[in-house]
Amino acid sequence: MNTLTAGSVAPDFSLHNQDDQAVTLAELKGKKVLLYFYPKAMTPGCTVQAQGLRDIKSQLDDLNVVVLGVSIDPVKRLGKFIERDELNFTLLSDEDHAVADSYGVWGEKKFMGKVYDGLHRISFLIDEQGNIEHVFNKFKTKDHHQVVLDYLNK
Repeated sequence: MNTLTAGSVAPDFSLHNQDDQAVTLAELKGKKVLLYFYPKAMTPGCTVQAQGLRDIKSQLDDLNVVVLGVSIDPVKRLGKFIERDELNFTLLSDEDHAVADSYGVWGEKKFMGKVYDGLHRISFLIDEQGNIEHVFNKFKTKDHHQVVLDYLNK
């Protein structure tokens, strides 16, 4: 796994959102984008992380930050996650993990003695020009939103 670092150009992509509409990174130039990768919709850790971001959305809006959550879940599951948890930001489906590969967040994981390939919980703050400004890779799911906000307000 070769995760992109701050200063890298953020790879453009086109993924389908919870409403099955294509979203590209290029169309968001001029805004900051928090591109956060999470393993699986509606699981406990991913739910806590998403709810934290939901709860600070107005603050992120004030800072010109768009939130995009990316998982390998199918579009249909993303819609259920949005509805169930009243999420107020966009979720994207990367079923073939091509975007995760391009950002270097798909790779070997270990869980309960099993080794498998999966999506790592890493977030990228992309600046208005499309470059990676900061990588968030050390946080607890319940603190993710605060770590992001603290960085943005520094």
